Amino acid sequence: MSRSRRKTPIFGHTTARSEADDKRLWHKRWRSRVRDQLATLGPYGDPLPVHRQAVSSIWNMAKDGKHWFDPRRQREVAERIAARRSQLQPERKALQARLLAKWRTK
Repeated sequence: MSRSRRKTPIFGHTTARSEADDKRLWHKRWRSRVRDQLATLGPYGDPLPVHRQAVSSIWNMAKDGKHWFDPRRQREVAERIAARRSQLQPERKALQARLLAKWRTK
């Protein structure tokens, strides 16, 4: 897997590593709401589906949308970050290579 590449370079706007906790919390609330609704129904009642926005908002989650990271700009951005973080040329090249490898395998 060390040579795997992302087919579409789309990344989330985030500082969070994952949205798993947010999704777990959302699903817990949603199941609770459905369970409460089923408990209050009579024997001939027909349950209405609980809408996703009734339970949570996607804007309150850790990721705030997604963005296409153009592969042609990746090298330019990696050079700029490496130049800002390091003084020596070998260190700069190594950092640039690490950044490009990270973006391609994510």
